[in-house]
Amino acid sequence: MEPTSSLADRAEDQSPARASGQGNWLDTYFGASRRGSSVKTEILAGIATFLASMYIIVVNPAILSDAGIPFSAALSATVLISFMSSLAMGLYARNPILVAPGMGMNALFTYTLVLGAGLSWEVALGCVFWSGVLFATLAMFNVREAIIEAIPPSLRYAITCGIGLFITFIGFKNAGFIVGSDATLVTLGNMDASLITFFIGMMATAILVIMRFNGALILGIALTTLLATPMGRLWGGDVVVEWSGLAAWPDFSAVMKVDIWGALKVAYLPFIFVMLFTNFFDALSCFMALSESADLKDKNGNPRNLKRSMTVDAFASMIAAPLGTSAAQTFIESGAGVAQGGRTGLVAVTIAFLFLPFLFLSPLLSLVPGIATAPALVLVGLFMLAPISKIDWTRFEQAFPAFLAIILMPLTYSITLGIAFGFLSFVLIKLATGKLYDIKPAMWVSAALSVVMLVTTH
Repeated sequence: MEPTSSLADRAEDQSPARASGQGNWLDTYFGASRRGSSVKTEILAGIATFLASMYIIVVNPAILSDAGIPFSAALSATVLISFMSSLAMGLYARNPILVAPGMGMNALFTYTLVLGAGLSWEVALGCVFWSGVLFATLAMFNVREAIIEAIPPSLRYAITCGIGLFITFIGFKNAGFIVGSDATLVTLGNMDASLITFFIGMMATAILVIMRFNGALILGIALTTLLATPMGRLWGGDVVVEWSGLAAWPDFSAVMKVDIWGALKVAYLPFIFVMLFTNFFDALSCFMALSESADLKDKNGNPRNLKRSMTVDAFASMIAAPLGTSAAQTFIESGAGVAQGGRTGLVAVTIAFLFLPFLFLSPLLSLVPGIATAPALVLVGLFMLAPISKIDWTRFEQAFPAFLAIILMPLTYSITLGIAFGFLSFVLIKLATGKLYDIKPAMWVSAALSVVMLVTTH
């Protein structure tokens, strides 16, 4: 018997045909009128989401370049995967959701796998590929409920929060706002022109966010870049902004450089699992949050076209590696378009085509210095801390593993270590208190993989 969700998805896919005659062919295909929207509203919603998320075009290459991937190659890969996966989300899953290389996944790729564990970026891309293969396998079978129930909600929330703190720490480090210290491990950097420029840019970006400007993060990046332009010319520091042209052909030097077979080592399995876990739950939580906020549900109350949406997300992760970037995932910034009234896949299609021109603008975008993307990283970290209020801090058996996962990510400079110790502490507490029934099979597997990772990499 076919699962209920699949039947609902099929009904959803057939529904636009019933809307024939309502407006133009776009309205007919996507069913905008039937959902209380219009083609104009859907396109404007797509623009709103794009403005809220286009910072990824610059920020993702900036992070991946730390791993050794050329900035222009990472930028081309970012644009390509964002275009292809968002287009698939719009045409196949018909949901108003952006799919692009995710914050957190790029940090895990660069700072844990490459700089932390010493993998080459080609092998790290192989880990991304295999996590995508596993994700696609899970998406094709109805195992969502079993996995959701296995990992306690407190740990799911904690992982998102921990990654947020980690990304914020990276932003401060990239800006030179936080530097190393023999006496105190870390301390405030020198109050020079670069640090002052970053601080002004960060405060301006925060104010734009507070005032609810569409595209606040990208406006903050542009403003900080302008403020950095005189550096090395009119006052202190080296030149950090140099003109190298407006447009150029895309850089495909990282395409098909993925080392698929080199990633198939026992020592790398924990990394593959952590990528799978993070991407899977980010996608699921994003779909659930957006479906609640905009009533994007099927007749059974489940997120609309969930199976198809998860399948798009999974295959986007899998093809990201051959293109030369970390895993793609759903963006919670899609809520910007939903808030503008977007309800159908036309939003995602609009977003996809807005990304495409930036495939040829790598020289222009390479003008952006590290201190200009750093404010966006700090603010993204803040956004990712939102689930912290959902953790029940009065229940110590839940709070302690969550706390370890959150605090150890920035302190150990490793997302994987934070997750590993969060899982291990949860299992050990349940064992010590005799609550074995609270440990689902997937948690046993997670704890075992955590031990393997700790032993093999440390």
